[in-house]
Amino acid sequence: MSSPNPHATKPMLMRLLILAAVVITAIVLLAAACSPSEETTDPGRYTSLSGDIPIDGSSTVFPITEAVAEEFGDLTGGNVRAVVGISGTGGGFKKFCANDTVISDASRPIKQKEVDQCAAAGIEYIELPVAIDGLSVVVNPDNDFVECLTVEQLNMIWKPESEGVVTHWNQVDPSWPNEEIKMYAPGVDSGTFDYFTEAINGDGGVSRGDFVASEDDNVLVQGVSGDRYSIGYFGYAYYVENQDKVKVVAIDGGNGCIAPTDDAINNGSYAPLSRPLFIYVRSDAAQEDHIAEFVRYYLSDHGQELAASVGYIPFPQEVYDLALNLFNAGSTGTVFGGENAYKGPVADGLTR
Repeated sequence: MSSPNPHATKPMLMRLLILAAVVITAIVLLAAACSPSEETTDPGRYTSLSGDIPIDGSSTVFPITEAVAEEFGDLTGGNVRAVVGISGTGGGFKKFCANDTVISDASRPIKQKEVDQCAAAGIEYIELPVAIDGLSVVVNPDNDFVECLTVEQLNMIWKPESEGVVTHWNQVDPSWPNEEIKMYAPGVDSGTFDYFTEAINGDGGVSRGDFVASEDDNVLVQGVSGDRYSIGYFGYAYYVENQDKVKVVAIDGGNGCIAPTDDAINNGSYAPLSRPLFIYVRSDAAQEDHIAEFVRYYLSDHGQELAASVGYIPFPQEVYDLALNLFNAGSTGTVFGGENAYKGPVADGLTR
C-alpha cells in the first residue's frame, strides 16, 4: 500500500483552513448583527421610566426638543411626557429660574442677569450644546432685487437710528425700488433677536422697534410670505421647512456672499450668523432617572439625527462626547454665558 503524497495533502489542508476561517468569520458577523444593541439589552431601560418633563424656551430649539420628546415618549410607552413651550429664550430662562421648568431651550448662552436670577433662587444647571444653527435672513419669494445683503446693509436696516429714517428699499441701495420695507422679527424675549442684534448691531437687544414681532417663527414666515417688500429673520430650520414661502438672502460678512447651507453653517463660512444652540438642565432634576435618560437620548446619535431631520447641523461627535461627560459628572455653571463668556470653538469651551 503506497504512502500518502504529502504534496497532494497540503493544498487540501490549506483549502480546509480557509473554509474554516470563512465559516468562523460568518458566524461572528452574524452573531454581532443579531446581538441586541446597548439600548435594547435591557428591555426595561425606557419602559420602566415615568414622569413629566416641563420644558420651555427658544422657538428655534423647539423643533429639535419636540422631535426628541416625541420619540423618547414613544420609547417609554407614553409613560414619560415632555411638554415643550416656546416663550423665547429669555422667557424660558424666566420660567427656569423660577423653578417652573426643568429644561430650558436656548438659542444663545445664558446672560449674566439670568445667571444671577437662577443663583438667587438656588437653581443650579448644566449647560449643554445640542446643534448649530445658521440664522437666516429671508424676503418674499417675489422679491427679484435682493439676492445678497452685507452686514453693513443689514445694520442700516435694523439699527435703532434707522427707525423712521431708513424706511424704503432704495435707501439701502439706490438701484432698488422706492417701496416701503416691511420688517418681521422675533420678539425681545427671543435668543434669536439677541443673537442677531449683537452680530449685526454690535449689542444684543439693541434694535429699531418699528417691526412686527413674534416669538412664534411661523407667524414671521406668514408675514414675510404675504408681503412682497418684506424682510425677516429666524432659525435655519424654519427657512428649510418653508422654502416654498420665503426666499433666503445670502450674507456678505466680508468674504463674499454666502447663503446658509448645511456645509456653510458647519464650517463657519456662513458668518457672522452661525451660532450654537443649547439646552440647560436643572442639576437637581438631572438626578431623576426619566430626565437623565431623556438628556442622554438627546445627546445620542438618535438626537443628532433628529436635529438634522428638522433642519439643524449636528456638532462633530467630539462635542457630544464632551457634553455627555459633563452631564454625567453633574458639572454645573456656564462657560458660554455670563460675564466671562467663552466665544471660541465649542469643543474647546467644553474642555475649559
